[in-house]
Amino acid sequence: MTPTVLIPHSPTPISNPQNKPTPTPLSLLQLCNHLHEAKQVHALMVKTSQMSHIYSASRLAEFYAVSENGNLDNAETVTNSIQVPYTFAWNTLIRGNLKKKNTHKAISLYDQMMCKSVEPDRFTFMFVLKACTGLGLRGNVNLLEGYAGNGDGELVRQVFDEMPQRDVVSWIGIPVLTAIAHLDALAQGKWIHAYIRKHGIEVDENLGSALVNMYSKCGCLDGAMEAFDETKRKSIDTWNAMIGGLASNGRSLEAIDLLSRMENSKTQPNAITFSCILNACSHGGLVEDGLAYFGKLKTVYEIEPDMAHYGCVIDLLGRAGLFDKVEETMKLMPMEPDAITWRSLLSACKIHNNFGLGEKAGLELIKLAPDDHASYILLSNIYAMANKWDAVNKVRKSMLEKGIKKPPGCSSIEVDGLVHEFIVGDTKHWASKEIYDMLEEMEAKLEVAGYEPDTTQVLLDIEEQDVKQTSLGHHSEKLAVAFGFISTKPGTTIRVFNNIRMCSDCHSTMKLLSMAYNRDIIIRDSNRFHHFREGSCSCMDYW
Repeated sequence: MTPTVLIPHSPTPISNPQNKPTPTPLSLLQLCNHLHEAKQVHALMVKTSQMSHIYSASRLAEFYAVSENGNLDNAETVTNSIQVPYTFAWNTLIRGNLKKKNTHKAISLYDQMMCKSVEPDRFTFMFVLKACTGLGLRGNVNLLEGYAGNGDGELVRQVFDEMPQRDVVSWIGIPVLTAIAHLDALAQGKWIHAYIRKHGIEVDENLGSALVNMYSKCGCLDGAMEAFDETKRKSIDTWNAMIGGLASNGRSLEAIDLLSRMENSKTQPNAITFSCILNACSHGGLVEDGLAYFGKLKTVYEIEPDMAHYGCVIDLLGRAGLFDKVEETMKLMPMEPDAITWRSLLSACKIHNNFGLGEKAGLELIKLAPDDHASYILLSNIYAMANKWDAVNKVRKSMLEKGIKKPPGCSSIEVDGLVHEFIVGDTKHWASKEIYDMLEEMEAKLEVAGYEPDTTQVLLDIEEQDVKQTSLGHHSEKLAVAFGFISTKPGTTIRVFNNIRMCSDCHSTMKLLSMAYNRDIIIRDSNRFHHFREGSCSCMDYW
């Protein structure tokens, strides 16, 4: 029997002829103009199991949240039903409440995002700051929209100067610092810190934690430590922010020392503290220390290990190439590994060329995160490294069929208060000619230093060696660093944010460039910070 499909605007169900394809729920949703029509599509999505697809469910939530005839309660129900946290859906829900002038609710939803470990993006902060300006603050400037667009420091200063001090701290200070941390805009963060000092605003535990977090995520540990020391009443969050900042910036031993200071101050560490400590051990290659802390969780600190702790241990063992112990640990876990754990194991397998376990981890990851592009890319990379190009093509075909797209690698650098973004092979920047001239100079210096391109990092089915080398030379972080060299004075630290994991070829290049140009180069990729100085990296080539 031919299935019956409900078409929006039709008074009665219309049967779909067998010789025509059945409209998908999403295509039907695009035709909806009324709430009752969207509810019919919603019912169809439930019936056809489309609600388990993150993208489809998020688009339904978007209709409910922002359309003229939507329903915010329905939008929130759909968003909460999405099993894997997805930033787009939460952003849509916050935007919908802003549209209805529900500013307190919008901020409350941001808090819920944090509790559910949903990673905010620049649009999240744009909406949250807009909500803050709706809570009685003077001026109607959308602070963050202008800032996110071009890093306009004058706009930040204008709004700050117009607001009462209590509002600066209560509503703007902390959200702006969080946004700056996310956007890697250190100059603006330093200005806000200077503003706080100039006006004698007390750095309490909340503001102190935000400052420490901002400096840490911008790769400025000296500033983070200054803010930490200025915080007179340190809460557990303040200590955790500093320990976590040291861990992510490759200063693992200092993170462990700070834990001792924390305990001496009579502040009891919690589960988050030890997630940071285990992360520090993992990134520092401190296997014995990490296992020792993990063993003390229950016996000494009376903390029941959770998924985050087990995930850190698996990451610790995987990075060290101890895959037998990884599998042993996974068997002893009282819970099933989550997507983050499989992803870290897959990355470790890529580093150590463990194809068998890497393939298994990749397939498990896709089961848990079927709509996450990174799952497919990592598995594709594993197959590519093993020269299994048929499998690579199969993975990519699956992505296309599911409508999953990989965002391009993007690197940003802040110069004179403006944030400049680059993608691989970028030629749209106004200084492109100067940038590519600098790339040629960099390549010449690298050649003198004995650099040889690591073409194994070009995980594409490309046979021509010179094409592979050109692809490596135009990676986005190299373009950003080249722009930094031509735009700043000699000796100035270059700070770059990259939205994906840096390849080993770029890593080797940055070490040599830091020595050739006598510059400190700091790159924050999706995994951690890399501080390059005098030919070496803070990660000790272990990331």
